[in-house]
Amino acid sequence: MNVYEQVIELAKRRGFFWPSFSIYHGESGFYDYGPLGVILRDNIVKIWKEAYLSDDTILIDSPVIVPTAVFRASGHLEKFSDLATECASCHNRQKLETVLKAGGFHETLTTIDEAGRFLSDHNVKCVICGKRITEAYDFKLMFRMPGQSSSGDLFLRPETAQGIFVNFKLLNNFYRNRLPMAVAQLGKGFRNEISPRQSLIRLKEFTQGEVEVFVDPEKKYWKEFKDEQEITLVPRSGPEIKMNIYAALEKHVMSSNAIAYFVHKTFEILTRIGVAPEKLRFRQQHTDELAHYSFDSWDAEAMLDGDWVEIVGIADRNDLRNHQNASGESMSVRIDDREVIPSIIEPSYGIDRMFLSVLMHSFTINEKGFKVLKLPRDIAPYHAAVFPHLNKDGLDTMAKEFFEQIRRIDPYVTYDQSGSIGKRYARQDEIGTPYCITFDHEGLADKSVTVRDRDTAKQIRISVNDLLSVPILENKKLIEFSRQQAGL
Repeated sequence: MNVYEQVIELAKRRGFFWPSFSIYHGESGFYDYGPLGVILRDNIVKIWKEAYLSDDTILIDSPVIVPTAVFRASGHLEKFSDLATECASCHNRQKLETVLKAGGFHETLTTIDEAGRFLSDHNVKCVICGKRITEAYDFKLMFRMPGQSSSGDLFLRPETAQGIFVNFKLLNNFYRNRLPMAVAQLGKGFRNEISPRQSLIRLKEFTQGEVEVFVDPEKKYWKEFKDEQEITLVPRSGPEIKMNIYAALEKHVMSSNAIAYFVHKTFEILTRIGVAPEKLRFRQQHTDELAHYSFDSWDAEAMLDGDWVEIVGIADRNDLRNHQNASGESMSVRIDDREVIPSIIEPSYGIDRMFLSVLMHSFTINEKGFKVLKLPRDIAPYHAAVFPHLNKDGLDTMAKEFFEQIRRIDPYVTYDQSGSIGKRYARQDEIGTPYCITFDHEGLADKSVTVRDRDTAKQIRISVNDLLSVPILENKKLIEFSRQQAGL
């Protein structure tokens, strides 16, 4: 099995995520997060949220059901669709782009007429049964709820952004009419995917963390920054390069200070949660890839089993003018002596794809052949597991008493007394638990325990009182122990 297949198997068995509605044979495009997955996802979101709060970002939460007028103004009603095909023989539905790539064709077709001519002139085959595909059609990607309001249809939102845009003037008033201004929203999005696949990569219901940064359209500036970290950039024209983002801005690889700043910030967030920097790149979209609302866009892509997968998009868009024209409400603000409609820089984070990337990049097999998730310590679902070495001689009683005490200080702790000590270590390694705390006979007299490091399997003896003084990840002795194990 490749890494993806091993991670999917581990995720289901250990309670990270699994297909929804499995007792009814499932439904493609939907996944449940299990007990460990909920905590891991929350930890990822916490890092994302705190990173933006530290940048003076304000938060909003808007409805997932949206009236037609909003998406008519935004252009989604007309343009948010894919060209699709349906095989006349096996009735398999696929994006036209997927079918073309499978057949070795690299053309970019944007209209039904273009697609019809191309399919007429070329032998394009179904990816399932091999029969020729002769027609394409326009497949709407939004879920429509017909006639559900007095104003007409309602839609499940395909992005969280519009809820921020329609509230722009209220938000800017709250922000004391200042620019630049950043607004973030975390929530569910829904897309009627033609062929959902690859577990969390392509879902019909997904979680987004979107940030809308409103800037002066003449400057597109957020703030000054310096950056020495080299990252991989793939500009629209020219070869792949490695350079720091500040240099990329000075050399005009990046189109604005705001785009550069949020590419840099995204790199910091992704590597902080456990995306491997050597398996991460930022690729500028070609003009024929851009969404209907975007002028420029850089995708953060993670390498997953040999394929580059977009996990974050940083786009330059301007939706406010459309909403002003459609609603009659002014979206302009005064900057010095000018009335302007702000431009928008949008870092849009696919939380589910980030989650899967973290699992795949942290997955490894140790020298004993056991699976280990080397998750960052504060991202891991549990900070520590508590064991009795044996379930007798009072060791189990001491371990349980300690567990009840430590969980009041640090709730991200679990207790395990099932199976041999080796099996318990392996079980915790597999779910990414950084430390295993074991009560053994040697510690009965002096009330000490052994603490085992996940990544090296090395152990340190530490007193129970020391462990009960602060949360696990704030313990100075454990911090120093971990630094020594990491060679720092």
